[in-house]
Amino acid sequence: METVRNPETYIMGKPTFSNKGPSDFSRTLRKRIKRHFKDSGTDRHANNSMRWKTVLMLFLFLAPLIILNTGLIAQIWPVFMLYIISGLGMAGIGMGIMHDAIHGSYSRNRTVNRYLGYTMNLIGANAAVWRIQHNVLHHTYPNVQEADDDINMPFFLRFSPHAKKYRIHRFQYLYVWFFYSMSTIAWVTAKDFVRLYRYKKMGFLGKKGEFRNTLMKLIAWKSLYYLYSLILPIIVLPMAPWIVVSGFIAMHLVTGLLISSVFQIAHIMPGMEYPLADKNGTIDNDWAAHQLATTSNFSPDSRLFSWLIGGLNYQVEHHLFPNICHVHYRKISPIVKRTAKEFGIPYHTNRTFLSAIMEHIKMLRSLGTAKMAVQGNPG
Repeated sequence: METVRNPETYIMGKPTFSNKGPSDFSRTLRKRIKRHFKDSGTDRHANNSMRWKTVLMLFLFLAPLIILNTGLIAQIWPVFMLYIISGLGMAGIGMGIMHDAIHGSYSRNRTVNRYLGYTMNLIGANAAVWRIQHNVLHHTYPNVQEADDDINMPFFLRFSPHAKKYRIHRFQYLYVWFFYSMSTIAWVTAKDFVRLYRYKKMGFLGKKGEFRNTLMKLIAWKSLYYLYSLILPIIVLPMAPWIVVSGFIAMHLVTGLLISSVFQIAHIMPGMEYPLADKNGTIDNDWAAHQLATTSNFSPDSRLFSWLIGGLNYQVEHHLFPNICHVHYRKISPIVKRTAKEFGIPYHTNRTFLSAIMEHIKMLRSLGTAKMAVQGNPG
């Protein structure tokens, strides 16, 4: 079972890690996790709990849209209620189904992973673009300026001490929540297209016809998404189009705020490192230690919350073992924590989701006022 590993890190001119092979920490942890699954007789892929969650989240997303498309709703408040419920299902799909499937951790069957990965397309985004952004760039280089696409923000947001600072950043801890809420609206409209073209320039999608085919599929999937989530409801519902559009936006505001908050509090936190490569393009660390230095857990004691958000409160375990289904993170977390302590590697965690949000706000304020750093944390 390949788990902790040093991936092919020199991607399109991106940095490499100084320790090219697995460290003693990586080897020890890999053996212990492998032993855990062997001794417990547990498969590292999805279990029945995960399968039931898949059914639930797909139902929460699709059922309200099906009801809206019947044209039987005649009042305004049910429109907003149904769209918001669908938004909760959309967030559940994004955090709990497609995330595991695209990482290949949902099933040992690649076909199952591929088709469940298409649930990303079903909710208006794109699995091919996400795979580059998340699996390749973010998971290899968390918190590395320019390499980690999750911290490459528009000028009005500053998520790294190495990014250029503007005066407006001092207020980002206040207005960032609006942009978090708008994130999935941007995603299903423009962001996938922008990133697709940028990734092509970076050297991805280099096979003959790959970019064109991906673009055509992206357009087709998004057209289908807008057809059943917005256009048909506008046509069939007996009310003004602006009401339906408002409900659609409300759905995305809920989804965007949930997903962005959960993902960002794993890395944009006090105590996280923001390493830079040297002049030779090398980061002075090994891949596994880098994951722990740049990643934080939160709310480890809330089993229901963890189940609902796809185990993303165990971000440390996810970054070290992206090919293990998230339903197992709670069980392997003590092993990771104990091994990290043995090797003197930090293991970051916040006790609750609320405390993590407060720490995230503190970090956003710090990044909004600190001058550009040469190395390490802001300030």
